[in-house]
Amino acid sequence: MIHRRLRTLVALELVNIPLFGWVFLVLPDRAATVPDLVGFAMFALLLVQGAAYWTAKLRQTGRTLPGRAFFRAARLINPALLVVALAFTVIAGSWLGAGFTVFAILEHVNYFHTQLMHDTRADLRRLRTRGLRRSHLARDLAP
Repeated sequence: MIHRRLRTLVALELVNIPLFGWVFLVLPDRAATVPDLVGFAMFALLLVQGAAYWTAKLRQTGRTLPGRAFFRAARLINPALLVVALAFTVIAGSWLGAGFTVFAILEHVNYFHTQLMHDTRADLRRLRTRGLRRSHLARDLAP
């Protein structure tokens, strides 16, 4: 059951990249701008990191998360990249790029700090009774 859930999370993260790209960058009758693409790249980067985390959880056999050093580095590097991308997209006037970047920021918080996504009954019940909690990755990265 857990393995199926983790495989589903990996697949959903990766499927969302081309899906959102197609809906927001290809379907509209206008060319995507560089700021649009910068915001989308940040969005895609965070989804790839999420898929990498769930893949690592699938492969975890002991107490130590595979790729822990990568995730620790990403937790430190992501905020700088996200701030630069947000500033660039806002200054360039790309609401689409800024929107993608804001979504990437929320994904960073969701993966590396506090669980924001509550998509199962158990998650929603826990949210109602105990409020927000540390994300799974944050707990895996804790000393």
